[in-house]
Amino acid sequence: MPPILPTNSPQNAHLEGVKFPHADILGVADQLNSDERKRLQEIHEFLQTEIRPVVGEYWDREELPFELLPKLAAQGLGEIELSNTSRLFRGLVYAEITRVDVSLSALVGIHNELNVGVIHTLGSDEQRDKWLPGLRKFEKLGAFALTEPDHGSDIAGGLATTAQRTEDGWIINGQKRWIGAGTIADFAITFARDVEDQAVKAFIVELDRDGVSTDKISRKMGLRIMQNADITYDNVLIPHENAIPGAQSFSNVNDFLCSSRAWVAWQAAGLQLGIFDAAREYALTRQQFGKPLAKFQLIQEPLTRILGNASASLAMMAQIAHVQEEGKLEMPMAAMAKATNTRLARESAAAARAIGGGNGLLTQHHLSKMMADAEVLYTYEGTYEINALIVGRAVTGQSAFV
Repeated sequence: MPPILPTNSPQNAHLEGVKFPHADILGVADQLNSDERKRLQEIHEFLQTEIRPVVGEYWDREELPFELLPKLAAQGLGEIELSNTSRLFRGLVYAEITRVDVSLSALVGIHNELNVGVIHTLGSDEQRDKWLPGLRKFEKLGAFALTEPDHGSDIAGGLATTAQRTEDGWIINGQKRWIGAGTIADFAITFARDVEDQAVKAFIVELDRDGVSTDKISRKMGLRIMQNADITYDNVLIPHENAIPGAQSFSNVNDFLCSSRAWVAWQAAGLQLGIFDAAREYALTRQQFGKPLAKFQLIQEPLTRILGNASASLAMMAQIAHVQEEGKLEMPMAAMAKATNTRLARESAAAARAIGGGNGLLTQHHLSKMMADAEVLYTYEGTYEINALIVGRAVTGQSAFV
């Protein structure tokens, strides 16, 4: 899977016919079976030719490219979690999406890992029949409403949104914050504390119901395509059957939260592939002092460092996929992968941005865009610090925060 390099200008004539090593230089994707390798190649080519050239303008404008959703659906990206493929394949697909844009990978990943996954595994037959067909084709969108204005890292114990069972249905009250697709989704899987037994339960709340209001969070430094939102529930009445039967306590969704943390680690690995692609492309095509930047030692060293970071991240994720396949993934493992890979992505993004010099400040070269998005990965799905403390608790037996 060679990188996409522009060769249609005179200064890039030296690139004609040259083949470059793939950023997956250790061949992690070679561990897939032949069918999955072929499928991954097809997805890679689609993303590089159909998505990468156009996605930057949407990022600049903080807009979701709705017209691209049918194309993503045609590639099966709305139903990755139902695809019966290996964990390694699914992880590499998430990495390839992130390679072209972090925001789109967040949309696809949350859609699959959390919304489709929860409804498919924990939902009722009626809920699966109602929502999954549209979700699989991106004809319907869901949101995963867990985080609150006053509770992020401490959400498990501090969740304040309430649900009260009545004869007519459940009444939901509270607020949620940073909810991906919150302004555009058809429904939100909403976590609320049952006022009777104090258990945290999950409910499907259609966002066009009376009492639901959403407000887009704007002016973000990264993840600008994803439409994050504040959601307010003011005495929102939903039918009894909207309660998700398999999510009657917070522990019921722990496996999904663990898997989603590993998914973010895949995002960080994929972002580094994209960082390497863009930095190498710029270094090969930018001429200074009569020769390509790539001929300078001070450029080759950071390129090597970026590739090393990406390779280490991919190797870690290949092992994480193996552990997941055996059903043995635990939160400290996912937290270590997420913390490590996002830290390396942050370092790689800064090095690549510097390779771009002044041009690296412009989003059209992707370098500053990816640097900003790396900050989001470093922070969401548990900040770097919280994930580090989860690992620290596991390896010392001492909790620094709970």
